[in-house]
Amino acid sequence: MAAQAPLQSDDPSLGLALAMVCASPTPLLLLNGGFKIIAASASFCRAFDIDPAEATRVPIFSLGAGEWDAPQLRALVEATASGDVAVESYEFDLHRPNRPVRNLILSVRKLAYGDPAHAQLIVAIADVTEARALAARDRVLAQDNALLVQEVRHRIANSLQIIASVMMLNARRTSSEETRGHLRDAHQRVMSVAELQQQLALSAEGDVAIRPYLTRLCQTISASMIADPEALSITVTAPDISISPEVSVSLGLIVTELVINSLKHGFPDGAGGKIEVIYACQGPAWTLTVSDTGVGMTTVGADAMAGLGTSIVQALARQLGGSVKMPMTESGFSVSIVHEPNKPAEPRLDPALPQAAV
Repeated sequence: MAAQAPLQSDDPSLGLALAMVCASPTPLLLLNGGFKIIAASASFCRAFDIDPAEATRVPIFSLGAGEWDAPQLRALVEATASGDVAVESYEFDLHRPNRPVRNLILSVRKLAYGDPAHAQLIVAIADVTEARALAARDRVLAQDNALLVQEVRHRIANSLQIIASVMMLNARRTSSEETRGHLRDAHQRVMSVAELQQQLALSAEGDVAIRPYLTRLCQTISASMIADPEALSITVTAPDISISPEVSVSLGLIVTELVINSLKHGFPDGAGGKIEVIYACQGPAWTLTVSDTGVGMTTVGADAMAGLGTSIVQALARQLGGSVKMPMTESGFSVSIVHEPNKPAEPRLDPALPQAAV
């Protein structure tokens, strides 16, 4: 389909505009002040099945079967011609008889040359029908995928809880105190991962809200290991932020190890007290601290570094790019994992130093 033949003009600026419109691969229209079409690009005529001969000196609103005569479009074009606005990206649905709806984006500009009393408008049209359809399909697929991921996480959490229950059942049945302790510790580690999966299943964004996650985790540990919650309690302090699942699972395992450590070694013979879990952050830097009001370092041997839990905490801290700090306290015991971006991780702790047994 050939482009509409441009009108002859002695105005070089207008002639340049006519040539630009006729040669444009993008659908373009050049209108006069009365909104009649001076020139239409061949791409416009092809895209909207317009006979070039029909687009000669007719108003844009008369094109086709009147589908271009939309009140919103008319108001915007008239406002542009008066100089009040410049339409940059106006979304317009073109409804044509017996044809699919086309989603268009129109940009309308008033040309700044020539006699102001004889203004011209240039109208650029982009057909985004296919792009809109693809975007809608992608949104549906994303929603479906999110639902599938949530369902998988629910199933993983349920499976882990079943495994943890079997471990606890075997712990009750075994006659070996050492085996019973190992099974209980493994039970808590599995439950920390199961709790993370539950939090992920409840999250629409894929990240984990750190405060409810650590709170639920500590409640689970307390329910299975503390006989008298009135005498011995676990509290959690954390901001209302969300962090990535990868970081969350490491923090959850660290908290599990350190809280179990406090419960096993800080409160002998059913002594009461308090365990605090504190997560604080400032920008990308963060600190995780687990402290207790128990018996402290006095009962800890220098060879406790070999404990499995301590090794797990140190390995997880290095994985997170953090360092393990154990400040000396007058009473109780405290361990902090400190993450400071752009600061090299500290070397591994000397096995000769006194460590908390886990």
